[in-house]
Amino acid sequence: MVDVRPFRAIRYSEKAGGLRNLITQPYDKINQDMQREYYERSPYNYCRLILPLEENRYETVHQRLYEWLNERVLAKDEEPAVFVCRQEFRLDGQNCSRTGLIAALRLYPYSEGMVYPHETTYAAPKADRLNMLRNIQKDLEPVFLIYSDPEKKTLDFFEQTAKTEPTMEVEDEFRVIHKVWRVVDPKKIALVQKVLEPKKLVITDGHHRYESALAYRDERRKQVESTEESAFNFQMSYMVPVQDDGLVILPTHRLLRKFDLTIETLEALASFFDISELTPLVSAIEAFLKEHKMEHAFAIYDGTKAYGLLLKDERKIKKLAGPNASNEVRLLDVVILKDVVFKIMMKTGELKIEEDILYERSLRVAMEKIDSGEAKLAFLVNPISPEVVWQVAQKRQRLPEKSTDFYPKPASGLTMMDVATEEKL
Repeated sequence: MVDVRPFRAIRYSEKAGGLRNLITQPYDKINQDMQREYYERSPYNYCRLILPLEENRYETVHQRLYEWLNERVLAKDEEPAVFVCRQEFRLDGQNCSRTGLIAALRLYPYSEGMVYPHETTYAAPKADRLNMLRNIQKDLEPVFLIYSDPEKKTLDFFEQTAKTEPTMEVEDEFRVIHKVWRVVDPKKIALVQKVLEPKKLVITDGHHRYESALAYRDERRKQVESTEESAFNFQMSYMVPVQDDGLVILPTHRLLRKFDLTIETLEALASFFDISELTPLVSAIEAFLKEHKMEHAFAIYDGTKAYGLLLKDERKIKKLAGPNASNEVRLLDVVILKDVVFKIMMKTGELKIEEDILYERSLRVAMEKIDSGEAKLAFLVNPISPEVVWQVAQKRQRLPEKSTDFYPKPASGLTMMDVATEEKL
């Protein structure tokens, strides 16, 4: 049974100034330019905690965090609460919103079948987040998970809550409006807990943070006396139902830096794909991909010409793609690209990020990077649906890197959770 609990959140006080100058994107989405910009916005900007510029980052964050707490720039709520969190945004000319619950989720190893990953993780980011946890004993950012709610019980709860005045509201630099409602009523919290008890959860963003939290929990259990109520047994989490219409995944296009579109490559592709020449414009390529959204479709752009590719026969691909994967994973477009088009047809070998391959969310920017010579060849793709991510993860399969881009990201800096030894939930 999934155990979700309220917690006494640590939040910015009025002393810190307006939230607009304090919140950030998640730490792993912050580049160097953003990092410097965040620092300039405020001496209390959240970037100074999640991704500091200083070299001795862990010691710096420890000292800074406790200074802010002592100065009451940050303050811990007296009452435990859960938070309904909504993002309002525009996409393709449409107004959209996505709503989820921020709460303390008990940590479950993947083997227990409560929480599932969907992407591969790497040692270095996990070591970084684990070191941060050891030094500050705080969850700085929520892990983002999805669950299925076909009866829409939590969606109804979110809608009722959202009819009241939000506790926090702020617009980020991408014009996404973040609204947060603090829920302290024990009856309402118990209702949500009961609905979530039988659910399975899939991590969408924050795999490294989740696995670091598991490692930290296991360390603390060996080092100190604890109970099941000890806060370090939990992870601050943002949980969204798959049935939310605003749960959006954007495509992540692939740009090859060292490979050209040769006649030989086109001939190899023609044995598996129907190839048509497209007008080399953003609008034409977008139209092709949208028209064939329910098929295995790609577009290629080399700076002068564009081609549309439609898979002829799934059976031929199954034999080549993802040899250790399930049929569902083998037939994902990103797997076909990686295992068949790149490795077999183009003989790229293993592609190193930045050196050999770039990933780009925007189709327009992807094409511009080809035009500027930053890369030679763009493979433009349709997004994976949230339902597919949900289904694949529960088969204990993991997708290739950069397969999903859930948009928008939850803002960092709205809530923090104390996981110190003495903190109980």
